[in-house]
Amino acid sequence: MADDVPAVPRNAEEATQSVNNAAGFIQENWADWLFLGLKILLIIVIALALRSVVRKSLTKLIGRMNRGAEAVEGTALGGLLVNAERRRQRSEAIGSVLRSVASFLILGTAGLMVLGALDINLGPLLASAGVAGVAIGFGARNLVTDFLSGVFMILEDQYGVGDKIDAGVASGEVVEVGLRVTKLRGDNGEIWYVRNGEIKRIGNLSQGWSTAGVDVQVKPSESLDRIREVIKGVSETMAKETPWDERLWGPVEVLGLDEVLLASMTVKVSAKTMPGQQFSVERELRWRIKEAFDDADIRIIGGVPAAEEETAAADPSAAVAAPSALANPASPQSMATTPIPPPATGPGMPRITK
Repeated sequence: MADDVPAVPRNAEEATQSVNNAAGFIQENWADWLFLGLKILLIIVIALALRSVVRKSLTKLIGRMNRGAEAVEGTALGGLLVNAERRRQRSEAIGSVLRSVASFLILGTAGLMVLGALDINLGPLLASAGVAGVAIGFGARNLVTDFLSGVFMILEDQYGVGDKIDAGVASGEVVEVGLRVTKLRGDNGEIWYVRNGEIKRIGNLSQGWSTAGVDVQVKPSESLDRIREVIKGVSETMAKETPWDERLWGPVEVLGLDEVLLASMTVKVSAKTMPGQQFSVERELRWRIKEAFDDADIRIIGGVPAAEEETAAADPSAAVAAPSALANPASPQSMATTPIPPPATGPGMPRITK
């Protein structure tokens, strides 16, 4: 403990000498210290200014993307082609990733420059950081995989909020898109949390357009030209009414005969629809085609049988059994079933004894 206590000057000359030595040291090195301090301060100021400029630029870019989505949303096809909430979440996620990456790179580089200005050997530090990064990478490889998969899914716009997708492990409507987890709502209302790294393939049912297909089974004796005219009238009327004028993206087409049998024939009807609206269009088409066929006296197979198509009377001879061969006593079958008579007994007949 006594060695740690600084030596007290014995007299005024030694104190004066110590003060002079300290003043000389400061006088000799103050310029270097000042230069080093200004250098570190300049590095920090430039890093913070650059980080602020980059973050503001990214924020303005994201705001411009959102304003563009809102502008397109007000047009006729805005609600069909652009989902404002989806665009907003996608842009916010991309902006968050870019801001985080920019801050990490800028501040990390500034920190290394400050340590280099202080003449600190960065070799061991970088080597230790590399080893720690490898260890963390092995331990959290699933987390890194989920994060990178989420980033690329968002950048490529594979799906967004409101889309109905089939992710393999689960399917449903996208509720939220995150960098690590995608939240889906299933058909029965359940919520699925799917890790982005677990998604190997994605089927998006809400992008582009969908196809509504209806099969109509009628009697083979019906006129195909008449059936085509009736369906054409139904489609023209339906395309002019709300909301089917927006859900139908093309005319209802009669593709032709899909199947011809002895008792029926199947007419194939198809239409291009808004994404995700094919089932409602199919139900409405069936309803209208059934009503139009009833008015035009065109019977669809599977309905109530017509009065003139009564079932034929049963054949009375079908209940009579076929004649049996045993009815004739002279037939070989009757002879074969005749019982064997008992042996004759009397005087002079041999007797069998034990």
